[in-house]
Amino acid sequence: MARILLIEDDSNIAEGLVVGLKSHGMMVDWFSDAKQGEMALQEGMFDAVLLDLTLPRGDGMTVLQNWRYKQLDTPVLIITARDAIANRVAGLNAGADDYLVKPFALDEVVARLQALIRRSQGRSQPEIRYGDVAYWPHNHRVSYQGQVVELTIKEVAILEQMLTHPKQIHSRASLEDKLYGWQQDIESNAIEVHIHHLRKKLGNDFILTKRGIGYHLNPAHNH
Repeated sequence: MARILLIEDDSNIAEGLVVGLKSHGMMVDWFSDAKQGEMALQEGMFDAVLLDLTLPRGDGMTVLQNWRYKQLDTPVLIITARDAIANRVAGLNAGADDYLVKPFALDEVVARLQALIRRSQGRSQPEIRYGDVAYWPHNHRVSYQGQVVELTIKEVAILEQMLTHPKQIHSRASLEDKLYGWQQDIESNAIEVHIHHLRKKLGNDFILTKRGIGYHLNPAHNH
């Protein structure tokens, strides 16, 4: 489940994007002014950003430049009514990864976000494979040993985070941040329950526990 940071002050556009992106299996955190949005990327884990240029308390172009100056390399898709070529070039030169001019179609926003996330993870293929497990991010389909496996939304989100960072040890806090964002209450054992269910569906030793640190994929499965 991709986690998207949306910075947009037009509530009609923003609310439409929140609903639309969620319907495509993405989690969205929405901020309506430049300062809050800029801080959000510095404090949270996001897979991509949708950034408007005309914002209260600042300008989207300045926000983008500040992120890149601080070496925050999260993919950024600019959405704006500024359709002059000079504005597009300026946005790309400031560190944007792609550009969409309003009005735009939701399907195009989704497709471009998925392409940016795929590229940022160093993948050219639409699926991710790790041993006997295959995952298709665009429709959240999972197979194990060639058979489709039914996972919950939260299980998919954990699996995706692990598959896209296969050598990393994932702390419970980082997985909670990925799954729940900042607005939701979290049950104390929620991550452990999701990991337990993933092991039942994908093999007991597919995900290993590093005691006191977190969880990681079993490298023996990827030979």
